[in-house]
Amino acid sequence: MTKEEFSLARKKLGKTQKQLSELLGMSLKTIHSYEQGWRTIPTHIERQIYFLLINQRGRKDNLQPCWEQKTCTIKDKCPSWEFQSGHLCWFLSGTLCDCTQNVSQKEKLEICKKCDIFTNLLK
Repeated sequence: MTKEEFSLARKKLGKTQKQLSELLGMSLKTIHSYEQGWRTIPTHIERQIYFLLINQRGRKDNLQPCWEQKTCTIKDKCPSWEFQSGHLCWFLSGTLCDCTQNVSQKEKLEICKKCDIFTNLLK
């Protein structure tokens, strides 16, 4: 996540830098550092930001689970199915999509950010 994407996400959440720092449990100075580009935004913070954006109040989307969108044949072994969180497949570790198996959490997020399931959630 770039500093511009971070700043834009904060604004989409309707939060000041101080409010976002409290929400994420970090210092205001850290938020400043992310938005100025002085510090790299860690993957776990990026995931939290996307989680908040996707789960904002007022979203009335009729979310189709990932296993339906991808016509998954092994869904019963996947955490997305187990926890009935087909819209959070990008967030959960250990999902069974071919494209994200055996990759780091950072690599998985980069792959998922290009997936229709994820991009449709951010619209």
